[in-house]
Amino acid sequence: MRLHQVVLADVANLTARNSRLSAHITRLERRLSKILGQAAWGASGLGAPPDVKTLTHRVTELEQQILDLRAELGERDVDLAAARVANRELMAQVNR
Repeated sequence: MRLHQVVLADVANLTARNSRLSAHITRLERRLSKILGQAAWGASGLGAPPDVKTLTHRVTELEQQILDLRAELGERDVDLAAARVANRELMAQVNR
């Protein structure tokens, strides 16, 4: 029975890790796409004035910070869920 619970916890942790990695890949693909688009735009000579570029860069930084914080929060949620599973197991052992 205990091995089954451990395996379930491992599966849950691996599933969560897979989700985090998938989300990270998606973020990286979006960033790469945006950077390549900006490079192509700049190379075309149609770039925006410097002040707009500065603001756009800052917005991009803040958006990335939000994504990173959400990812960190997701990881903490997974860690909390794993700790709860372990706590339930320990409480079950104590109550036996």
